[in-house]
Amino acid sequence: MDRKKAVVFGATGLVGEAALRTFAAAGFETVGISRRGPDLQLDLTNGAACRDQLRARAFDDVSHLVFAALYERPALIAGWREPVQIETNRLMFEHALDPFADRAALRHVTLLQGTKAYAAHLRPMRVPGREREPRPDGANFYWQQEDHLRAAAAGKAWSFGILRPQVVCGHAIGSPMNLIIAIGVYAAVMRELGQPLRFPGGGECVTEVTDADLLARAVLWAATTPRCRGETFNVTNGDVVTWRRVVESVAEVFGMDVDAPQPKCLADEMPKHAGVWARIVARDRLRSPDMASLVGSSWQFADAVFGYSHDPHDTLLSTIKIRQFGFTECMDSLDMFNDRLRTLQSLRVLPA
Repeated sequence: MDRKKAVVFGATGLVGEAALRTFAAAGFETVGISRRGPDLQLDLTNGAACRDQLRARAFDDVSHLVFAALYERPALIAGWREPVQIETNRLMFEHALDPFADRAALRHVTLLQGTKAYAAHLRPMRVPGREREPRPDGANFYWQQEDHLRAAAAGKAWSFGILRPQVVCGHAIGSPMNLIIAIGVYAAVMRELGQPLRFPGGGECVTEVTDADLLARAVLWAATTPRCRGETFNVTNGDVVTWRRVVESVAEVFGMDVDAPQPKCLADEMPKHAGVWARIVARDRLRSPDMASLVGSSWQFADAVFGYSHDPHDTLLSTIKIRQFGFTECMDSLDMFNDRLRTLQSLRVLPA
């Protein structure tokens, strides 16, 4: 029987952490790699270090790679269009893939993309986004990574797959795009201040989200299904949400009243309440770091997806293709938000 060994890059992030657990549960030996481990601490921007460590004999039997690592600029949203962000992400992927590309044991490589593949970060996207659409014009590191992947795979026995989720929701700490943590801390602080929960964004829009564990199961499925060789799939929970309805659902978890929307720049306003968060942590004996370490750049991400200071647009992906190929998992997104938040409460990351 062929050995099953998966290396997950970006293993402490939203997608990577879920992929690591999912592959391990499926019987894979796993190695998690990121700047913080858990198994190997490695800076993917350092080409020499990657060559030295990833060419070790311990990696000769790796069968599957999952690339979920990501470099983001401090100015998160603006950074998506900056050449340094694009070039850094290109190099990180090449430094991760190239030491494995000629190894006989390698069978599959997974690359993660997202709605930037449909230029949602640049302009209102054409709804729904379909995998067969041509690449849109505009700055995007996805295409440099994908082109390198396709060139490296040419003539090789191993295959690859590309998955495109939207607004991934999970439990990673300090992630630059973790909406669950951001909205949970926002609700906890507003409750501590004796205020109702108000939607802090702009106008209404319809969108989708993707549970990190559901996405990880899709990654495993695509990586182990021969029919999926070389295919690209959109992945979402399967329903749609509006952010105002999500806020109402979050209020139920925290036992709060909901009041009229009140646009607020979370990236500017929430750091002012770092002391309030510290008081909550101390009083409730939470296992949480300071607000900046816990939320990271996710305040900026929340402002963007909630439509603060700009007219939000519907961002919808067609998931017909992945269903036609055989992956039919789905979940209720409001239930997902509630379950994720309650799990963080039970883990004492958020206050009950």
